[in-house]
Amino acid sequence: MAEEKTILLTQEAYDKLKQELAYREGEFRDEITERIATARAEGDLSENGGYQAAREEQGKNEGRINELIVKLRNTKILEAPEAGTVGNGSVVTLDLAGNEVVYVLGSRDIAVATEYDVISPESPIGAAIIGAKKGDTVSYKTPNGREISVTVKDSQPLS
Repeated sequence: MAEEKTILLTQEAYDKLKQELAYREGEFRDEITERIATARAEGDLSENGGYQAAREEQGKNEGRINELIVKLRNTKILEAPEAGTVGNGSVVTLDLAGNEVVYVLGSRDIAVATEYDVISPESPIGAAIIGAKKGDTVSYKTPNGREISVTVKDSQPLS
């Protein structure tokens, strides 16, 4: 069995994933079951597109339920990083070649709790900025070997 990786989430992201799980295990699962029963009542299942589509949706829903259960079981709630210091769960404003960009540093699962784009702390830019402070300029290498410098203009905890 593969080792399960710890997922770092804000409390808000964790709560949203729990809400999604409750919806998928309850109301959504019931809707799909009802559609399958309705389509089954129409007769010949081999040529029933509604039945096939509902069964496919049921499989996807059950897969997502299993995925959410594993994620929630392996979640560690992020402690808010100090304002001005970049850490997991920070909203970071960067000066990238004269362009101001705003990202959240964290796992892609944190995206459910924010409208910002998310960058991974394992990515080249994420690894370079983690631990940096407001005003610091750091460099990182892109996958094609190019060296890029960015300046941390601000870092605030994701709220």
